[in-house]
Amino acid sequence: MKDKIINKAKEMFLRLGFKSITMDDIACEMCISKKTIYKYFSNKDVLIEQSVEMVHKEVHETIDKIVSKNFNAIEENFEIKRMFREMFKSAESSPIYQLKKHYPEIYDKVLTQQVSICEDCFRQNIIKGINEGLYRENLDVDNYVKFYYTLIFNINENTMLENDAHELEVKALEYHIRAMATLAGIIELEKHLKNPII
Repeated sequence: MKDKIINKAKEMFLRLGFKSITMDDIACEMCISKKTIYKYFSNKDVLIEQSVEMVHKEVHETIDKIVSKNFNAIEENFEIKRMFREMFKSAESSPIYQLKKHYPEIYDKVLTQQVSICEDCFRQNIIKGINEGLYRENLDVDNYVKFYYTLIFNINENTMLENDAHELEVKALEYHIRAMATLAGIIELEKHLKNPII
C-alpha cells in the first residue's frame, strides 16, 4: 500500500504540481481514507520527499538502461533527453522549479543526490565520446561536466513551464556537444538535430 501511495502521489505531483495537490486529493484519487495515507506518511513533506526519491531511482535506472544499449556518446545524450521528455511530458511546470520555490528544504536535500548522478552520467559520456573520436581529446573533463551541469540546473531551477525548460535543455545539449565535438562529432550532432526531440 505504501508503494501504491508513493506511485500515485508521484504521478499527481508531476502532473499537477507539488503545491496544489493535497493529501485529500491523493486519498480521493485512490479511493482510500486520508487516515490510510497518514498511517504511512506523517505529513505531505515526507510523501513529497519519498515521491521525489522514487523519481530519482526511476531516472537512474532508465539512464543505466540507455547506457547499456551502447549508443555512441552523442546518440546516448539525445536518447537520455528523449527519456526525460517522456517521463515529464505530463508535467505543466518544471518539477525542480516547483520544489525549489515551494519546498526548499526538500529541494536542498535531494539536490545533492541528483548532482552526483548527473555528474557521473556526464563524465562517463564525455570519456566515451573522446574514445569514439566524437569529442576532442584534450578536453578538461571536470570543467565540461561542471559547465553542462550548471546550464541544465539553472534552466530547471529558473524556468517555470516544463515545455520552456525542455526547449532550453535541447539548446543547452547542442551547445554542450558543439563545444566538445570533433568534425565527426559535428556531423553526428547535425544528424540528431534533424530528428527533433518532441
